[in-house]
Amino acid sequence: MSERDPIAWSEVEVADLTARIKALKASMSRVIIGQDNVIESLIICLLAGGHALVEGVPGLGKTLLVKSLSQATDMQFRRVQFTPDLMPSDIVGTEILEEDTSTHQRVFRFQKGPVFTQVLLADEINRAPPKTQSALLEAMQERSVTFAGQTHRLPQPFFVLATQNPIEQAGTYPLPEAQLDRFLLRIDVGYPTEDEEMTMVSRTTHAGLSDATPAMDVQALLRLQLLVRDIEIGDHLLRYATRLVRATRPQDSKVASIVKHVGWGAGPRAGQALVLASKARALMHGRLAVTREDIGEMLLPVLAHRVLRNFEAEADGVAIADILLALRNEIKVD
Repeated sequence: MSERDPIAWSEVEVADLTARIKALKASMSRVIIGQDNVIESLIICLLAGGHALVEGVPGLGKTLLVKSLSQATDMQFRRVQFTPDLMPSDIVGTEILEEDTSTHQRVFRFQKGPVFTQVLLADEINRAPPKTQSALLEAMQERSVTFAGQTHRLPQPFFVLATQNPIEQAGTYPLPEAQLDRFLLRIDVGYPTEDEEMTMVSRTTHAGLSDATPAMDVQALLRLQLLVRDIEIGDHLLRYATRLVRATRPQDSKVASIVKHVGWGAGPRAGQALVLASKARALMHGRLAVTREDIGEMLLPVLAHRVLRNFEAEADGVAIADILLALRNEIKVD
């Protein structure tokens, strides 16, 4: 596939687009109390054109988070609750038999499923069987659905946020590693602070909740996704990102924590994700070039679901965040 022609970005357009990113974050922050890092990671994932896997216990506002994102970007939003009896056709759609009232001919027509949207919340994705999970993940990767030999393109942009409950494992079907790799970022949602929680309780127990105000339209978002690709990254930082990913593979790594606690390292797609997410973070902070800080900050959300701990790590209670922190401290920029 040939590369697209370079875009001549004007200073006025770049300034306008970066201002829209700030407005988007501000709009979401008025609805979502606290969780600034979560909001930022979500916007970074959207700008990079990827999908996000969110982990957090119930009641932390994950659904409201995605809904406010769709409102602030004026995108169509749908939510699917994944359950053990959910079928692939419940996600992608199915063919229905219709009769023409004038000719009395019967024809099959494809009825689009909820995946045909711009923002899709796949709630508790690990509660559906692998066959249903695969139907969604194929749509995420290909940006299309093929049914009965016909290919149906999904709307653009297309953003999936899938949630998992980290404390309930009964009746779940864990996502295989190859499917986890399709998510650009894994975002962990933690508990709010005491003041944030008090504010949250106060706001949500009054007459009504305010919606996020539109901060950008779809065309601006598509331009931003193109701009992210044109953010500069030096060769030394490109090599740094590559070394970080390669160092997660215990058979080749010189990092003691990786060798001791990792069973399987990240593949080349992780390097692509790390660089792309770092570019999106740089743009979000008003910069047109990636810094070492961008790569360091995106290391955990990019690699947390791509690096697999071994039995020794689980027995010792060593978290993946500790392993990746040791990796970041060990690998240096040239």
